[in-house]
Amino acid sequence: LVVQTPLSPCCLALLQMPFGLEMQDDGRLYGQSHPDPVSWPDSFLCRSIYRLFLEPVTTPCGHTFCKECLERCLDHRPSCPLCKQSLSEYLKVGKYNPTVLLEEIISTTFPSQLAERKRMHQAEMAELSNLTKNVPIFVCTMAFPGVPCPLHIFEPRYRLMIRRCQETGTKMFGMCIHEPGKRFADYGCMLEIQRVEFLADGRSLVSTVGQRRFRVLRRGHRDGYNTADIEYLEDEKVKGEEHQMSTLARGGNADVILPSTSACSLQGLSTRSQALLPGLLFKPLLYHSFSPPLSLPPLQASADGPAWCWWLISILPFDPSYQLRLFSTTSLKARLMPLKEILTALLESRDFGRRHSGLNPGGGV
Repeated sequence: LVVQTPLSPCCLALLQMPFGLEMQDDGRLYGQSHPDPVSWPDSFLCRSIYRLFLEPVTTPCGHTFCKECLERCLDHRPSCPLCKQSLSEYLKVGKYNPTVLLEEIISTTFPSQLAERKRMHQAEMAELSNLTKNVPIFVCTMAFPGVPCPLHIFEPRYRLMIRRCQETGTKMFGMCIHEPGKRFADYGCMLEIQRVEFLADGRSLVSTVGQRRFRVLRRGHRDGYNTADIEYLEDEKVKGEEHQMSTLARGGNADVILPSTSACSLQGLSTRSQALLPGLLFKPLLYHSFSPPLSLPPLQASADGPAWCWWLISILPFDPSYQLRLFSTTSLKARLMPLKEILTALLESRDFGRRHSGLNPGGGV
């Protein structure tokens, strides 16, 4: 067992005779690792969990913790767990530089124990990165494939959840709405983290976008937040007459899917929807935050159907329970028909036309 020199005075002070280490004539430090945790000095134990340090970091006040332990403590209060000194500025920076000297001493003195700690941590990360088993669930609002979903994270349990999603590299978690008696609904949408902005008090602003739909198979719990075993949903592929209907929807049949217009392609639907939105008083912030998808790939190109369909469902004044009904169906037709009905009602409403006569540059609504 070898530690390379030179060793600083503080390093030599840490490694005194109780550790069984000796400085040899050649300037190298030799010693034996201690398999018995009871014999470990306090300098090598995290005060939060009283286990060997893993990725030790030292706070401005001089106390050292495992990186993960410190982060979890700061989730609840922005102060040192030992001396209670404020760490607001330290938290705002969001960078936890490792204590290199302590890392080197531990890796040299306790290699087997450190290897076991790392093995346990890697096993936990592997379990957390599974996107079908024990998937973290954020219980908040409806989310849809391809639609942005900005979040304000302030609860300690969700701070931990977001951090774990980033550490595992998946940057994914599930979003479900609350459902009485079940903790959360049977269906939800996977969200991918795009960007995280940390605030001085530990809160964060998280930009996410919807990915795949899923159905909940089993509910669980982990460190305060909900988890679930899930299976992903996929729209049924339509054939025969139904396939012709979807083709007509793209090509311009005025009586099948969309209200009567001079240009009934989906591009026309998207354009008309944009013209209607400024006059709709619901969700004005959502309207200004992103634009509707204008590219029109084949209707069945995606397992979740066309993106414009989810965009419309997200901004039309549907109750969340009704949105969930449309969300959970694997029939594209079942989602398109309600959209046709509500858009027809909006387009043909005389009252709506009088109140918002300036919406359509061409004159009528």
